This record gives sequence, structure tokens and C-alpha cells, in this order.
Amino acid sequence: MTGQYDLEEQERIAEIKAWWEDNGKFVIALVASAFLAIVGWKGWEYYSAQRSEDATAMFQPVAKAAKDKDAKAVEATAKALIDKHPASFFASDAALYSAKFAFEAGRTAEARERLEWVMNKGVRELQGVARLRLAAVLLDEKKHAEALLVLDGNKDDAFAASAADLRGDIMLTQNRIDEARAAYKTAVDKSEPRNPIKQLAEAKLNALGGTK
Repeated sequence: MTGQYDLEEQERIAEIKAWWEDNGKFVIALVASAFLAIVGWKGWEYYSAQRSEDATAMFQPVAKAAKDKDAKAVEATAKALIDKHPASFFASDAALYSAKFAFEAGRTAEARERLEWVMNKGVRELQGVARLRLAAVLLDEKKHAEALLVLDGNKDDAFAASAADLRGDIMLTQNRIDEARAAYKTAVDKSEPRNPIKQLAEAKLNALGGTK
């Protein structure tokens, strides 16, 4: 399929792929952080009427360990919270922190396990975050088919733009350029004007020559 594109376009595609190789993990972390910020206030609202004081207290050392970048402490405190209060918002949040540090340490199997737990058993408010992060981890591992299946499971409109943008990245890495363009276009169309995903998807779409 590559032969259908001129040399200049092939160079642009190669540049995007090289950029992803250099910055992919950073983008994954950035997107994940943005989602956590977006859903954080919803989580506190959701849990305020029924939160456990013990779960709240147990989350504090998780947050402190994350701030201190103490991966071992994050894992230990997160596990204790998840084991004792698995149905709490804080357990799901702690699992996301645990997955983040595991991924950054190269322990992708552990990261996937935590993310799958949140996606399947965590609180609804954080399931979409876990789904996107899991797909991103699978993309990093070059497990493209699995990543696409995970994205196919998204039914939440709040994550539609980000899911489409990530789908575009997966298509691009497989040199499925037309499908990448279509996915980036969907991401642009489904993003609110101030959503950073909109600008990111637009940049990638334009680098591929825009819609044709």
C-alpha cells in the first residue's frame, strides 16, 4: 500500500513513526494524566456519599508514594488498599497508579493486569481511563490486534475522541494510512475545541496530508 503514496508523504509518515518511537511512552503518560485530572472530580463526587474513611486513609500513602516516585511503596500500598476495599473509588485509582509505575519500570505484564482489573472490576468512572491506558500499553508492545479489540469495547462517548486518536496511532504503525487518517478525523470531529486531543489529532492528520 505504501507505493500508492509519493516520496514526500512517505517521508512524513516515517517522521511520525520515528516521533512515536521516541515519544510514545511520554504521550501515553500525558494522556493518562489528563484523563485522571478530568475524571478525578467526578470520582470524588461519586464517592462522597458512600466513601469509607478507612479507604480514604489508605489512599494517602499511595498518593504520597506516587508523589515521591517510590515505585515499591506505590505497589505495596496500592495492593493493600485493593485487597481490603476493592469496590472503592480509591482502590481503582490506586490500581491506575500501580499500573503506571509498573509500566515505567518495564513490567508490562503487571501493568496490564492492574489495568484489566480496573477495566473489568473497577468503578465505572475509571474504567474508560484503564481501557485507553491498556490499549496504549498493548500498542507499545506492538500487540496491535489486541489493542484494537480493547478499543472496540469502549462505549463511553467521553472517551470516543481519545480512543479514535489511539486507533489512528495503531493503524499508522501498521502502515494502514487511509485508516489512520479516518481515525484521526474521527478524533478531531468528536473532540471539544479545548480538548488537547483535538490539536494532537489535527497535527497528525495534517502530517499525513489531511483528509483526501
